[in-house]
Amino acid sequence: MPYELKHVFASLPQMERGVAKVIGGDPKGNNFLYTNGKCVIIRNIENPAIADIYTEHAHQVTVAKYAPSGFYIASGDASGKIRIWDTTQKEHLLKYEYTPISGKIKDIAWTEDSKRIAVVGDGREKFGAVFLWDSGSSVGDVSGHSKLINSVDIRQKRPYRLATASDDTCGSFFEGPPFKFKFTLRDHSQFVNCVRFSPDGNVFATAGADGQIFIYDGTKGELISPLGGEKAHNGGIYAISWSPDSSQLISASGDKTVKLWDVGTRTAVTTFNMGNDVTDQQLGCLWQKDHLLSISLSGHINYLDKNNPDRPIRTIKGHSKSIQCMTVHKSEGRQYIYSGSHDGHINTGNNDCLKGKGHSNQVSKMVVNEADELVTCSMDDTLRYTNIKKKEYSASDVVKMDLQPKSVSVGPGGLSLVVCIGQIVLLKDKKKIFTLDHLSYEPEVGALHPGGTTAAVGATDGKIYLYSIQGNTLKDEGRTLEAKGPITDMAYSNDGAYLAAIDEKKAATVYTVADGYTVKNEFYGHHAKPVTLAWSPDNEHFATGGMDMMVFVWTVNDADQRIKLPDTHRLYHVSSLGWIDEHTLVTASHDASIKQWTIKY
Repeated sequence: MPYELKHVFASLPQMERGVAKVIGGDPKGNNFLYTNGKCVIIRNIENPAIADIYTEHAHQVTVAKYAPSGFYIASGDASGKIRIWDTTQKEHLLKYEYTPISGKIKDIAWTEDSKRIAVVGDGREKFGAVFLWDSGSSVGDVSGHSKLINSVDIRQKRPYRLATASDDTCGSFFEGPPFKFKFTLRDHSQFVNCVRFSPDGNVFATAGADGQIFIYDGTKGELISPLGGEKAHNGGIYAISWSPDSSQLISASGDKTVKLWDVGTRTAVTTFNMGNDVTDQQLGCLWQKDHLLSISLSGHINYLDKNNPDRPIRTIKGHSKSIQCMTVHKSEGRQYIYSGSHDGHINTGNNDCLKGKGHSNQVSKMVVNEADELVTCSMDDTLRYTNIKKKEYSASDVVKMDLQPKSVSVGPGGLSLVVCIGQIVLLKDKKKIFTLDHLSYEPEVGALHPGGTTAAVGATDGKIYLYSIQGNTLKDEGRTLEAKGPITDMAYSNDGAYLAAIDEKKAATVYTVADGYTVKNEFYGHHAKPVTLAWSPDNEHFATGGMDMMVFVWTVNDADQRIKLPDTHRLYHVSSLGWIDEHTLVTASHDASIKQWTIKY
């Protein structure tokens, strides 16, 4: 195999304000899982860098839960579809598929023998269903609610009991199987967001938007008492999770705290303060073995520390929105991957993000210059220079553009070339020194020669315009190169020997700089337009990624020698490419994850 997957930097959970996020845990306690877009992400709890992504849903996935046997996962999506799939094989073969309700699925629960599944959510005529996992035939009726059901749980011991929590401010209690409605729990005054049985089945708890948690008897369903007196939290409570020994539980709330409760004494033992920002609201939690996890509105996954409640042991950061651009830079002997996403968020390699106030809209392109600054252009019409050692945005190093920038390229001596819509701007030391307006063509992408003498601009008319840089000006000497179609991306090789360009006519063309930009080779292989290009550090190979979901690694001297990576990100095309070294390619995509591949020639 000329290529193999080495690492997956998975996306964060997709969060929505005021909507609880269900995180599943595997029965053995090794993995946890959550959803983002159409993907289900399984991560190792000890080492979250080990991840697996399931991409077979056609609609946005909302919840996924392991069967108590640990061999299957049931995941539900926004169209009401449930997929039950295998966890043991790499292929994740589909076992069964059902559509129990006609709207978005909000929660799933299994019985302890892994034979029956309860599903709740939004529907047209009914808001929930209980069925046998292997035939889909009904084993009861989830009724008694007038609005969508947020949460469901099943007692993990016989006699089975089922409880639901709904937006109609009520919970419901069922006995079974077959599950029959017994009575309504009318203690909450607001939406009920979560219901969970304790692992020993003696009690169950409900949590609601009124900031209250109630404990009920697990067999009879009678109210025992509330937790924490008047109110458990100052904000709505979105999730609760029991400790494995059933003596404690954690609750995650919109008041930006997670509380650890002793259920016997009904009091909070510890309060974890997660911050003051709106994105620090806690929308999900999971207690797995000794790990206490909570999920913030920002998507960050926090590992809570009982001994130091104000500081998590670690926080997993990343992207929860689609990644638009990426670059790789070597700093102090280590390679760092920088990536920018659709919401203006920028991440730096080893699970960190830039501090302070940054771009307010999609980051379109990024590069690192000689002064170790990350240069980014964004749809908020700005160009930013950020010192990557400090890892924090600088308020002064922002250049406001007249028009929206599409591409940025850097050269020696502090030069930057920015291509905007209908305008080309040359900057030196973060100051605009030259602007070209009223062009006869629409520029798409720019590249500065590593020697700092030439600026190449690719245009939508299928030509590349070459400008010579003389002092502080761009001089048009009438040199143009013909490509096959409108240019989508281009770059000079690191040693400046070649210029590679890709265009909408599915061709990649390499020009030899020293020979007056004669065509060295043309490369065909994409079935749809290629959108991103990156040179390998060896200057003999370059990679292209296209709308056909393919990534190709090409050899400059031989157009027939190529390595094809199909389905790198399954659901989405690759939005950006980078190289860590000559044998390690990095791909980023709209699924908000980044993957590292080992390439062998």
